[in-house]
Amino acid sequence: MSGELMRKGIYILLWPLLAVLPVAEAWAQFPLPPPSAPDPAALFRNQCGTCHVLPPGGAARQGPPLGGVFGRKAGSVPGLKYSPGLAKADFIWDAARLDAWLTHPQAVIPGAVMLYRQANAATRKTIINWLREQR
Repeated sequence: MSGELMRKGIYILLWPLLAVLPVAEAWAQFPLPPPSAPDPAALFRNQCGTCHVLPPGGAARQGPPLGGVFGRKAGSVPGLKYSPGLAKADFIWDAARLDAWLTHPQAVIPGAVMLYRQANAATRKTIINWLREQR
């Protein structure tokens, strides 16, 4: 194939791409819509619901019911078997304590058996703010 024919052949193959590049470049200038905020109830179900129920007084799973956790003394739900450290804990759950707990439970109470950790601060905040509303 001669050089001229080869150049024409490549141009013919690339022409559709070359025709849309300006349009694609223009579309690239449009900002993406902001991500929608996660649904807090769904987040609770997906992240916490395996081990916790929401209604205070509800049948506990591996962990205590979390409705009404704000203002509750740690390790105080009657009938629930807590790890030794959590059973002896002497604090009231608030936003700062819950944030530390969800970040790294064993750093708050050595020997805690909760395996869940949430590294994303925005996700922790969403869960904590939603729990604050659940009485």
